Amino acid sequence: MPEPTVDVTYRHEDWYAEELVDRHFVRCSFFDVDLTEATSQGAVFTECVFGNVALNASRHTDSAFNRCTFKRCNLFEAEFTGCKLVGSGFEQCDLRPLRVSGGDWSFVALPGADLRGVQFTGVRMREVDLAGADLTGATVTGVDLSGAQLHAAKLARADLRGSDLTALDPTTVERAGAIIDAEQAILLAQTLGFEIH
Repeated sequence: MPEPTVDVTYRHEDWYAEELVDRHFVRCSFFDVDLTEATSQGAVFTECVFGNVALNASRHTDSAFNRCTFKRCNLFEAEFTGCKLVGSGFEQCDLRPLRVSGGDWSFVALPGADLRGVQFTGVRMREVDLAGADLTGATVTGVDLSGAQLHAAKLARADLRGSDLTALDPTTVERAGAIIDAEQAILLAQTLGFEIH
């Protein structure tokens, strides 16, 4: 890993289609930076701030965005594969359509986020904050949602098969047409106080 770039602020930079391979940024700020179609491989961002950054159509593989803040960023058609975003937060970001495969998104803050139709597959999302988030029609399969905050989330027509739903109170979410498997159905019935014989 090369020497990290520490405490640098980037403003109005054009990093269109930039290739960020094994780069390491610590406590850096990115404001109005164009990272459209950028790719990252093994890059690490620690406690960085992204403000009004264009990340649309960007591709990230085995990279880490730990304890980062994303505000008013555009992640239209962004893809994250095997990435860590532990403790990061998203505010007023355009997150659709987002594709996340594998990796660790535990403790990520996405309250009230518009996540309609997004895809999360095989992701660790322990204690993620999805309170009030709109996951209508989303794919959330094989995801570890243990300890997640899901109060008032919209899960209508969402595919939740294979995900850990132990933190889900089905009475506090919109759930019409949500797809679950038999094992999850038993768990949710027990959560509601039913005895299964």
